[in-house]
Amino acid sequence: MNARVAQLLDQGQSIWQDDISRQQIASGSLAAMIEDVGIRGVTSNPTIFEKAISAGLDYDAQIVELSKGDRTTDEIFETLAVTDIRNACDIFRPIYDLSDGGDGFVSIEVEPKVARDAEGTREATRRLWKAIDRPNLMIKIPGTVEGAPVVREMLAEGININITLLFSIAAYERVANAYLDAIEQRVAEGKPVDRVASVASFFVSRVDTLVDRLLNEKIAETEDPRDKKAIEELRGKAAVANAKLAYALFEELFSGPRWDALKAAGARPQRPLWASTGTKNPDYSDVLYVETLIGPHTINTMPGKTIQAFLDHGTIKRTVDSDLDQARDTMIDLEAAGISIDAVTAQLETEGIDSFIKSFTTLLEGVEGKRASLTAAAD
Repeated sequence: MNARVAQLLDQGQSIWQDDISRQQIASGSLAAMIEDVGIRGVTSNPTIFEKAISAGLDYDAQIVELSKGDRTTDEIFETLAVTDIRNACDIFRPIYDLSDGGDGFVSIEVEPKVARDAEGTREATRRLWKAIDRPNLMIKIPGTVEGAPVVREMLAEGININITLLFSIAAYERVANAYLDAIEQRVAEGKPVDRVASVASFFVSRVDTLVDRLLNEKIAETEDPRDKKAIEELRGKAAVANAKLAYALFEELFSGPRWDALKAAGARPQRPLWASTGTKNPDYSDVLYVETLIGPHTINTMPGKTIQAFLDHGTIKRTVDSDLDQARDTMIDLEAAGISIDAVTAQLETEGIDSFIKSFTTLLEGVEGKRASLTAAAD
């Protein structure tokens, strides 16, 4: 394990890789990332699969085989994804076993088109859980108002859930309570809870991207130099402040009598997972969203570029629960500047769903294009 990753683990944080492909699995590079770097899980989404399938020939043989039946394009893609995720789960199984079910998870997302469809989400979650059939699988469900009750139901059934596309404190609180409710239900029913796992994926960098854009508009409209400077100083601060306040709520929810009773029954906390942690603004540190959010019971899922940057020059110290007063002040100052964090997070949730739907549509078009060309070539 890389020394920096080991130090991060000592602080209570695991690195998961926000990327997967058949090439990584077949070549052994994913296994090498576990052995040499120390990653302890993988997350995926429609954009990641779209890039992987379109990148080369790794999926062609299976597409040809699947095209011999009467499967739809959606069914062909799901079979491709299930194959990759199942194989990745097997690669991470030793981590899962050694950590006693604490790490070693691989996540697959339900189709984004059901993000606001509770029944569609239920059906997709159960289908993927049964098809992959691995204890270290997590099904990703968007943390929408419609998704939260399904999160509770699926966890109560014993299905591991990664709640994704969380931007607001309110959304986080909703899904954290869904987890607690589900574990309480299982305890009341006499069912085991020690291997029911969940993470709450709180998106980070996208908050700064949108808030900074809105701040720049305010700066352009402001004439007073002092007011302009005050607004300028808010750039690049909203995302980390928002995440730190979510972590403060995590500490509150997963402590005290309610949690103590569940912990005594064997339950694990639903860990905050920092997602979208690649730095998008070149003016900011390329490890900004890693170094500022380090602390116990957390995960940072990083794209490969961010992992390599962290391995090269990341600084490790507990930061996730520091400067909370400053985080609260940042939110107050944003409101004073005319930036509604509630409006920002609502917009980001909608844009996130729309972005994944677009990627999923492009993905299916790519699979259909490959199927047509490969079938024609075979004829």
